[in-house]
Amino acid sequence: MMKFSSNEKVNFDAFAQDYDAILQAQLQGFGEESTYFAEYKVRLTQARLLRTNALQPKTILEYGCGTGRNLPFLKLYFPDAKIEGCDISAESLRLAAQRAPDVMLYQLDKEVPQRQYDLIFVACVFHHIAPEARADALAQIHALMKPGGELFIFEHNPYNPVTRHLVNTCPFDKDAVLLPPSELLYRTRQARFQLVEKNYVLFFPASLRIFRPLEAYLGWLPLGGQYYVRACKV
Repeated sequence: MMKFSSNEKVNFDAFAQDYDAILQAQLQGFGEESTYFAEYKVRLTQARLLRTNALQPKTILEYGCGTGRNLPFLKLYFPDAKIEGCDISAESLRLAAQRAPDVMLYQLDKEVPQRQYDLIFVACVFHHIAPEARADALAQIHALMKPGGELFIFEHNPYNPVTRHLVNTCPFDKDAVLLPPSELLYRTRQARFQLVEKNYVLFFPASLRIFRPLEAYLGWLPLGGQYYVRACKV
């Protein structure tokens, strides 16, 4: 298990109001607005589905939607889908409702979505889930998915020194325990998902954006700032 910071549990209600400002400050060295990274992951998800001729989802859940940074992009790139979100932080959900007022939101410790989804999108959530609770979280996600449904999980790459530095200096990452891809792959299989693909992403800052088209060929290289695992429910 790769652990790079203390296990003091973070109260995201306390950070919700300042979350965007803190994230932008953390990422200022990359020369991009923090929304770039939110859109990047949603756009990549859509592109991978299209490239493999997967059915376009009609229902999408963002698991761990936080303050709703990804929800507008999910609506933009999947305009025909019903988008919903869930999180454990009530204050984060209040802000998410302002960002995406027509999206149904659920507070996970009080209610659970009553439908199953074609696509579940999880962006940098699992490093905040205690290692001993990750199997239960994946079991819950599995139960929320339709047979044949797709799962995309994005996580920080613990092998990237810049990523480790950002996590170690971020106020709301005090409880972060980074997952190497091998752990996420193992846990995904244990939760009875079928692995579709795993790739590293986010290699180049804005100053090197001219090289970003090369990222499509670098997914095997464990130097990207993040990685994703794509799996389906069989």
